[in-house]
Amino acid sequence: MATINSNFLKLKAGYLFPEIGRRVKAFTDANPDKAAKIIRCGIGDVTEPLPASVRAAMHEAIDEMGVRETFKGYGPEQGYEFLRQAIVDNQFSDLGISADEVFISDGSKCDTGNILDIFGEGNVIAITDPVYPVYVDTNVMAGNTGEADDKGAYAGLVYLPCTAENGFVAELPKEKVDLVYLCFPNNPTGSVATREQLEAWVKYAKENDTVIFYDAAYEAFIQDPSVPRSIFEIEGAKDVAIEFRSFSKNGGFTGVRCAYVVIPKTVTGKAADGSRVPLHQLWSRRHSTKFNGASYPVQKGAAAVFSEQGEAEVKALIEHYMGNAKLLVEACKSAGLPVFGGENAPYVWVGCPAGSTSWDMFDKMLNEAQVVITPGSGFGSAGEGWFRISAFNSRANVEEVCKRLKAVLA
Repeated sequence: MATINSNFLKLKAGYLFPEIGRRVKAFTDANPDKAAKIIRCGIGDVTEPLPASVRAAMHEAIDEMGVRETFKGYGPEQGYEFLRQAIVDNQFSDLGISADEVFISDGSKCDTGNILDIFGEGNVIAITDPVYPVYVDTNVMAGNTGEADDKGAYAGLVYLPCTAENGFVAELPKEKVDLVYLCFPNNPTGSVATREQLEAWVKYAKENDTVIFYDAAYEAFIQDPSVPRSIFEIEGAKDVAIEFRSFSKNGGFTGVRCAYVVIPKTVTGKAADGSRVPLHQLWSRRHSTKFNGASYPVQKGAAAVFSEQGEAEVKALIEHYMGNAKLLVEACKSAGLPVFGGENAPYVWVGCPAGSTSWDMFDKMLNEAQVVITPGSGFGSAGEGWFRISAFNSRANVEEVCKRLKAVLA
């Protein structure tokens, strides 16, 4: 009989968003007359159409695929040079990153999980709490944890609490860790790290031989010019950090799929014999073996994001979603609830009314307002007492959500 990866049996309940989907389905099955009124502000999925420049580039690429002379078969697994260079020229031009340190993929969610393939057993791993569930669940699947306790915390992980008291930015670990996940602007809390805070993280990493996994999928939403958009803006980060970025939220690629990982050649890990091995070469080998590359039309579309027209269209998309976030922040504050995020990120992190748990608030908003939010406890025990509202929606829907939220909490 075939054996299974028993680590999967350690996973608690379902992945957060399927569980939300299950509850929404149960509600709509029981209340079919209210199904059409539901507004989804839970999962962070974009709603606005792909930019025109992206669509034009993808159409052009499809036409190329229809002609023998310009047809493309297998492309380079690491990504086409035109896209890798465009990324460097437009995102990292003054940070000393080279095009061959950029690896194109089909999503940051995949990358932040797959990166564990190049790391061995026995690493001490730190995560923030609350946290994007993929970071935790993929470590469970990989066998890097023990069992979960009653609060859902897994043995073997170092949890770094993020609370209202520390502005939802984790403090440095008191012990030595080998890998640490950081996400700024943060999903789910919408918090950002200052330059000084990131400098402290890089200093800690260099002193403790730690590798930082830096998820910058929402960097395009930063409005404050003093807030770093990349970990590589910090001196020394190229020796200790891997950065993950995505076209999903800024370019509207959630249904198209394109992202990238930046791994400087100077970031290393330790082999069993004590020698230092560049992580760049390990990821390149993994990427070439397990991934056949993002499609040519998708990469052409991604490159169009950096055109003059594409930049203007992306700017308009971000202004739209951040305008939504501003309305949601104002509505929640007017209801007397504590609010974080929504200023440099498309997520609004809201404190529950006194006496309500985060799942209580989820059920209340679904049943009484037909609005889907995300319960904070689904992101970790420190998320209890909070809920997340996504600003990814139409303006009309967001305005309606604000009205319903005020009515429910009046």
